[in-house]
Amino acid sequence: MGFQSRCLNTRSFYPVCIEDIERRVARRNSPRPSRPDSKATSQLPLPIEGVHGSGTSLSTERGSVQEVVNAFGERIVRVDGDIPIDLPLSNGGRYLFISYDQTSLTHGLHKYPAKFFPELPRWLISRYSRPGDIVLDPFTGSGTTNVEALLLRRHSVGIDVDPFSRFLCRVKVTPLSESELIRCQQELIARILAYEPSAVADTDLPVFPYRDNWFNRDTLLEMAYLRKCIKALDASQEAKSFFLVCLSSIVRAVSNADDNCTRTVIRKRLNKRVYPADALKRFAEAILINVPKMAHFSRLCPADIKVELPSDSDARDIRYPSDFFDLAVTSPPYANAVDYPRTHQLEMYWLDLARGSLTPLKKKHVGTESVSCTDYAHLHRLGIASADHVIKRIFEKDKRRAYIAYKYLEDMRSNLSEVLRTLKNGGRYVVVVGNNRIRGELFENWRYIKDMAVGVGFELECYFGSEIINHFIKVPREERIMTDWVLVLRKP
Repeated sequence: MGFQSRCLNTRSFYPVCIEDIERRVARRNSPRPSRPDSKATSQLPLPIEGVHGSGTSLSTERGSVQEVVNAFGERIVRVDGDIPIDLPLSNGGRYLFISYDQTSLTHGLHKYPAKFFPELPRWLISRYSRPGDIVLDPFTGSGTTNVEALLLRRHSVGIDVDPFSRFLCRVKVTPLSESELIRCQQELIARILAYEPSAVADTDLPVFPYRDNWFNRDTLLEMAYLRKCIKALDASQEAKSFFLVCLSSIVRAVSNADDNCTRTVIRKRLNKRVYPADALKRFAEAILINVPKMAHFSRLCPADIKVELPSDSDARDIRYPSDFFDLAVTSPPYANAVDYPRTHQLEMYWLDLARGSLTPLKKKHVGTESVSCTDYAHLHRLGIASADHVIKRIFEKDKRRAYIAYKYLEDMRSNLSEVLRTLKNGGRYVVVVGNNRIRGELFENWRYIKDMAVGVGFELECYFGSEIINHFIKVPREERIMTDWVLVLRKP
């Protein structure tokens, strides 16, 4: 029965059992309760501490809506699954969206901090655009907006200064032949079973800073072998890129770095253990999980819808004509929150997207912490009273952090102006952003962005809160903000 019936090839260097991995994947993908039964919407399928049903509910085909009360006595609208396109919205209203699709299709192909859950952009795109329209995400990140726009038959543009983001997004929106996927999967499984360290030459090993600290020798050889096998596939470059992303998805887990930190760091107190053959097993599991999902996505993917991921644009310099986009949807970075190049540095090294210092790339990011001491020698002001007041308080504690906060908002103002210019009249820009704390000061990103948006010429159509119940990557408790705010801005 081919590789599916084999555990250990007698020539294999390690005891890698594909049957064990297949059983683990089958258990992981086994049917389990997901969306609530439309006939029993008063039953909450996912109990959340401090949230209680009030008895008012509404069912839809793939989800339910119910008013609940949290531990603070606040009324919140809870939506399980897909969000009804005509969901009533109220300024300052609070909503709890329960996602069931975070790992569906290509959405779960690779971890990415602070990414959209698919139901939110799916709803926003359905509500504020029509098939054939052009949707922009100026901070595309992992490409969730672009995947959903594609499936909803909207053309889209995803802009991000980070090459890892663009590489990942391109893979997630590119359909592949199912026969090619299965053939490549079978070949790679066979290669895993035939692994020998002697098949890896020193020239196959990537060169990057502190490589031998980040990875054990056994893991380096396994990862280099897998990468070599992928590049040697008799397959399209698009298929090879897909399997390279599968390889990238295991990098953090098989490194010596903390799996759950937004910064790539080694924490000795965690006593993390990575064993020989771990990379081989994890990669086998990754392709067994993701090949069927990519095949499913590819069957759903319309052939006549385009996704553009330009490398020469920036959220502050959108190189598209004025009045071009019908809708923009994004979740921008927060000030002083996630250092994306540092988060993905090991993945970029293995994908040949970076080699040496990441500082030049860091400087390009909105919200960057890579600033010069001459930049923060004096206090900067935005002209937004609420923001300037907080920045001044931060400046009294930490001049550098005050400048980082100021520069973040100044960059966001540039983004707002560019999106306003490139949107058609009547088009919306939906911004999903949370707050954070800088040196103990509450920094209300959403409020400052709202005020700046009106200042550059947008109309505020509505704003509401989206409660956060799960972080993809851990955030220190004192820095957690449990509500994202959704701003619906309209170009007059």
